[in-house]
Amino acid sequence: MQYLVDGLQMKKADQYTIEKVGIPSLELMERAAASCVRVMEEEGLDLSKPCIVCGSGNNGGDGFAIARLLWRKELRPVVCFPGNMAHCTEETTQQMEWFTKIGGEICNEFKAGEYSIIIDAVFGVGLSRKIEGKYLTLLTQMNEAKGVKFAVDMPSGISADTGRVLGTAFRADVTVTFQLEKLGLVLYPGKEYAGKVRIEDIGIHTEALLKDSSLAYCCDETDLRRLLPMRKADSHKGTYGKLLVIAGSKGMSGAAFFNAKAAYLSGAGLVRIYTPKENREILQQLLPEAIINDYTEYEEEDLLNLLSWADGVCIGSGLGTGKTACKLLKTTLERGKGPCLIDADGLNLLAEHEEYLDLSEAAKERQIVLTPHMKEMSRLVNQKVDELKTNRINLLRSYTKSRGCTCVLKDSRTVVATPGEGFYVNQSGNPSMAKAGSGDVLSGIIAGLLVQGLGCHKAAVLGVYLHGRAGDYAKAAKGSYSVMAQDLLLYLSEAFKRLEAENEEL
Repeated sequence: MQYLVDGLQMKKADQYTIEKVGIPSLELMERAAASCVRVMEEEGLDLSKPCIVCGSGNNGGDGFAIARLLWRKELRPVVCFPGNMAHCTEETTQQMEWFTKIGGEICNEFKAGEYSIIIDAVFGVGLSRKIEGKYLTLLTQMNEAKGVKFAVDMPSGISADTGRVLGTAFRADVTVTFQLEKLGLVLYPGKEYAGKVRIEDIGIHTEALLKDSSLAYCCDETDLRRLLPMRKADSHKGTYGKLLVIAGSKGMSGAAFFNAKAAYLSGAGLVRIYTPKENREILQQLLPEAIINDYTEYEEEDLLNLLSWADGVCIGSGLGTGKTACKLLKTTLERGKGPCLIDADGLNLLAEHEEYLDLSEAAKERQIVLTPHMKEMSRLVNQKVDELKTNRINLLRSYTKSRGCTCVLKDSRTVVATPGEGFYVNQSGNPSMAKAGSGDVLSGIIAGLLVQGLGCHKAAVLGVYLHGRAGDYAKAAKGSYSVMAQDLLLYLSEAFKRLEAENEEL
């Protein structure tokens, strides 16, 4: 497991290391600079004509320390300090003095020239304000200059908390970040600006920080394969759960198909689809393994019988938002047992009827999974999409805590939030998956895992990863443009197979 931190969390870890452990700030700065120089050499970067741009904070101090280390290697970096001396930290002032004592010179503005590498040590992780004025001009000049771009800790102008571009930002080819990766280096658009990221251990103590159960994290395959539900030799279809899929409206049979087939491919034992009568024939042809029940209007007794049969429910994909759909969702939440996944139109209805969750036993037992994309989530939290992207982590944490649910927020970096379970950031998947039906496949995968007994958070984390891996395999076979939702189904088995095979090897 790899933990991800924001700027404030990293600052707390720095302070703990300095004040409680007793490692001086200047010592950490020396270690940071040495690791940067080592990474430059390991990456084979041309250091013959370096330019280092330093700010007044401790990120700038790292830059001056890098300059001194390069000077000792008989390199002569151009060092620029466009800031205000009165604003310098004590450590940065000391680093400047050490650099000038060995003969180094510092200019007060960025000098245009031919450089082999441009090293950004302007702002680091602490930046929260929009870049304007001379610093906007500075970063523009740095980006436009020739040479490899190298960022110290964070590309200047990228929020360490959200990955947001704060007006403008340095575009790095390589970023060295210290101790723990920052959220802003993983979330888009920050990831695009960071280039290749190297995480370097410089001795910052993070033990106290890692006790925080709400900390964001990524999983490696070792963590993920442990989540796979066991397949017992002595078992039958009922062992692996009965899923009720309430999906599709007239002419929207595809959504129900993708839900149901993805659930079967994810290991669910029995899948029953409840859908309008018009969809029955095509669904029987598309997925003969599924049990089909149909309706022409809301029939409460039929629905209650189906809910009594099911171990879990997946509702909302292609359902519509009419009166019948509204009644289906309300009754499902009020009378269903076991976990319930709500997607698509179910989420749009929920945004208009938040009180439905208050009626739900599944919600009271924290067995609700919501799978919104950004627009759907904006309706749930009553925020504009841009505001949601700016503050998605805090908004998600607040919403899931207040509603007692798991939320899978779908985006270029899909994230999973559950109260008390941390904040998972998924790194599988690719842009080829941005097609109609992709979200229906994801809902089916997670729902299939839920009825096999995985808890909501684990099912969501594993489901999101496998969905992305299926997309990665599909892209490898078909390229970036031609992947369809059906291809995700086709390659989903490959994603499961690889994790399962690795489990068997262990």
